[in-house]
Amino acid sequence: MEWYLSKIVFEICAGDRPQFDETLRLIQANSDEEAFQKARMLGRSEEDTFANVRNQTVKWKFIDVCDVIPVDELKDGVELFSQIHEPEESTAYVHYVHQKAALLQLMHNPVL
Repeated sequence: MEWYLSKIVFEICAGDRPQFDETLRLIQANSDEEAFQKARMLGRSEEDTFANVRNQTVKWKFIDVCDVIPVDELKDGVELFSQIHEPEESTAYVHYVHQKAALLQLMHNPVL
């Protein structure tokens, strides 16, 4: 069996603006096709409808699997995903990344 990284897309139906969740999942399978089918079954099994804190109906609708990428090996530091951003404002993007890193560091090393 081999490992695959799959991207499963959900539509979040709540409110006026459409939202989409792209989730990356590790799948173990014998082939690309089996990994694709397993990822689809996982996506379908995670569809859900519930009421949020404002008592509005929220629906997570499975759209489909849009990527299945073989993972050569699982080891410390192996690249699983890469995405290139071309922001309008590079300084703001760099600031955003630093802020997220600072928050993660604070969560794992809180000041007493």
